[in-house]
Amino acid sequence: MMWRKKGIPMLALGTVFMLSACGTGAVTGAGSVGNSGSGSGKVVIKYWTANGGKIEEAKQNLVKKFNESQSRIEVQQANQGNYDDLHAKVQAAFAAGNAPAVFDLEIASTGIFSRSGMLTDLTSLAKRDDAELDLKDLNPGLMGNAYVDGKLYGIPFMRSTPIFYKNVSMLKEAGLDPAGPKTWTELEQYGQVLKSKGKTPLTMGVDVWIYEALVAQSGGKVLSDDGKKATFQSPEGVAPVQFWKKLSDEGIIKFVVGKTAGADADKDWSNQMSAFKIGSTAGVSASMEVAKGNNFEMQTDFLPANKSYGVPTGGCHLVITSKLNEQEKEATWEFIKFMTSKENTIYQHKYVGYLPNRLSALQSEELQSYYKQFPQYKVASDQLKYAVPRPNANAYPEVTKTMVDAMTSAIFEKNVKPQDAMNEAAEKANKLLAK
Repeated sequence: MMWRKKGIPMLALGTVFMLSACGTGAVTGAGSVGNSGSGSGKVVIKYWTANGGKIEEAKQNLVKKFNESQSRIEVQQANQGNYDDLHAKVQAAFAAGNAPAVFDLEIASTGIFSRSGMLTDLTSLAKRDDAELDLKDLNPGLMGNAYVDGKLYGIPFMRSTPIFYKNVSMLKEAGLDPAGPKTWTELEQYGQVLKSKGKTPLTMGVDVWIYEALVAQSGGKVLSDDGKKATFQSPEGVAPVQFWKKLSDEGIIKFVVGKTAGADADKDWSNQMSAFKIGSTAGVSASMEVAKGNNFEMQTDFLPANKSYGVPTGGCHLVITSKLNEQEKEATWEFIKFMTSKENTIYQHKYVGYLPNRLSALQSEELQSYYKQFPQYKVASDQLKYAVPRPNANAYPEVTKTMVDAMTSAIFEKNVKPQDAMNEAAEKANKLLAK
């Protein structure tokens, strides 16, 4: 992946609703999910997933475990690519009347999906089954995007924050304290030393998710609290772009662009060309395997702070599409409760690196013992005390395109001032937010 996971940008709903179902093969429609595909009387539900590698493996293993745990429900899983791909296909399938019953919804897109009528309000189900679901046990730092307009639409599943990955071996070779850098200033100082040793300190893409973190660290917000106006043109919103431009000009940050930016940044770190990378906690397990295979020591840490620490959450909820009959809805709800249980939260956390969504999982003897052996997994949970929700405005997926274009222009074009670029982007964003 290993970035945000990339729920944005999405196709506008008005456009997608005119499309026929994207070629996803034999997909059972929500209206006929019931006993379709099964001669045994089971309720068959379709589950569409995003992302691959160890993330997909963990989901496949959990689905297999669920199907073998009971005989009433059969979950049929189908991977649909990244979050962009998945969201577009769900929208098209919903318009065509054959949406999956449950899917991975990237958290920043909860607003547009729920307000368009595509999701089931889970409030009453959660209240009815609270003894089993136990909403209070779900980490409060992960619940911000689960609610839209006071209603519950998603149950946190594979959730993430961006964290700071460090090649400790490279830092020690350069005579740098592997406990740092802790601040933007220290990152620049470390970068100058690494650069003098012929290393690229940090390779990264121009990524909105990471930008949101740096805005929070600067004491600002990307959008107004009501989601109706851009605020990223404020001094707090421009500061990260100025910082990135400065470090890019100094050769401390190597920015990569295009669809492969995340993979290119990860490759530089894996090949020990870059000492640092900023990536999702979903990459902890895979990164540890890379470090072991390439014989270097790896640590994870909070993102370096500005005025304070700050980080957005990411990853996905499990959501139920609307237009299911009661039998289908109850079967899907049963599956979601299983997937987000304490036991399965611990499993996916250890298998991949995603956050343990439940406080009971985080506090369990199993994970506390695991963290003593592998402290790299614990950083993201500790960082949650500085977490902020992602914007839930309907237009935010489109707004982010404007933001990325502006930041890219400011970073790469010598004569473009960050303030001017973000001012222009804010004007465009406000028109989108006013629709």
